[in-house]
Amino acid sequence: MTAPQAIDLAEKFAGFSEHWRPKIAAQLNGQDVRLVKTQGVFPWHSHAEAEEMFLCFQGRFRVEFRDRVVELAPGQMVVVPRGVEHRTASDEEAHVLIFEPSEVVNTGDAEVSEFTASAGVRV
Repeated sequence: MTAPQAIDLAEKFAGFSEHWRPKIAAQLNGQDVRLVKTQGVFPWHSHAEAEEMFLCFQGRFRVEFRDRVVELAPGQMVVVPRGVEHRTASDEEAHVLIFEPSEVVNTGDAEVSEFTASAGVRV
């Protein structure tokens, strides 16, 4: 096992440019800490077996539910309960951390599309 080291999130975000395809920055207890750049609107979907936590790192980011919208500024987070339909969006580019089980597919129960990230990609 390698010794724990600091992870520079700004450096990790600088390591990729594509939107909506999360990259793994760290793993712990069967969970991924995923980094994603967002811009535009992601498809509606849900995750039947997992909660997701979104933490806004840079920019403004929102999680839309059928009955409300949660707006996030840097340093703010929201947890989406399992099975709850949602979509994510940002008008300008935002940088977001996602905490979820390693086996979760980012598009959940939505059809596979250009938004579906490849599994296991690290940054």
